[in-house]
Amino acid sequence: MNKNDKVYIAGHRGMVGSAILRLLQREGFTNIITKTRQELDLTNQEKTAEFFYREKPEIVIIAAAKVGGINANMKQQADFLYHNLMIQNNLIYQSYISGVKKLCFLGSSCIYPRECPQPIKEEHLLTGPLEPTNEGYAIAKIAGYKLCYYYAKQYGMNTVSLMPCNLYGQNDSFDLENCHVLSALVKRFTDAADKGNTEVTLWGSGKPRREFLHVDDLARAVFFIMNNWNAPEIVNVGSGSDIAISELAGKISLHSGFRGKINWDTGKPDGMMRKCMDVSKISGMGWKPSISLDEGIKEMVNEYRKIRKQG
Repeated sequence: MNKNDKVYIAGHRGMVGSAILRLLQREGFTNIITKTRQELDLTNQEKTAEFFYREKPEIVIIAAAKVGGINANMKQQADFLYHNLMIQNNLIYQSYISGVKKLCFLGSSCIYPRECPQPIKEEHLLTGPLEPTNEGYAIAKIAGYKLCYYYAKQYGMNTVSLMPCNLYGQNDSFDLENCHVLSALVKRFTDAADKGNTEVTLWGSGKPRREFLHVDDLARAVFFIMNNWNAPEIVNVGSGSDIAISELAGKISLHSGFRGKINWDTGKPDGMMRKCMDVSKISGMGWKPSISLDEGIKEMVNEYRKIRKQG
């Protein structure tokens, strides 16, 4: 990537897109294109085609997606599948048609089978059934990766596809209906601590293990890959280590100041029992994360308190 490249970040207001935007601006990129959802409906094929014809971006980073936590994914399987297919199909196809120099597709670790060997290697894709609670989203992301891969193989398009683990950080959602596990726990424990509550009840058993990566580290990984990698095969991005949800809850309760009892509602689903990725491919290239989980949790608690105070 050159600093004078015309870079389009799809989804620049989201957690991932905004982190990439902040990083590129710090790196001195000034020719960055952004469009809000109101300005450009990426599910609309005609409007997306008009945008590419008019703007002619050289670099496209696809961070636009319909995302949410386990509750939203279970309730809106059709919406997650349809909207994500439409967004990424339009972006990838128009990038090909307009001759984009390089495209970065961002997926998710949920593309891998539910009963996947641990740690999850890139070659484990499509070797078994998916986790039912987020199957719609996962199928869309698999399709997006495969579309990039086949355009690269059939037409020589320069595409890279990154599959990050569970993300958190600045601009994350704290809406309990739609947010991810870490931000949901931050909200629950911080509210309980500040209200003086003595108990918090959480979904599931607390036994599942998850891998977490700060979104600023993902942005650095995107920048690193865009400058150092030119192959369409999947690249896993994560910390390379996981933590039990019960242990994560303990860390967040500590940093939020909650000292009460934690109850587990085992009638609620756990999702996949373990999801830790093998990150040896990107580590072998020389990239590694720089923000520790404890450091990130402290930041999230402070950000949530700030947001709550403002609004």
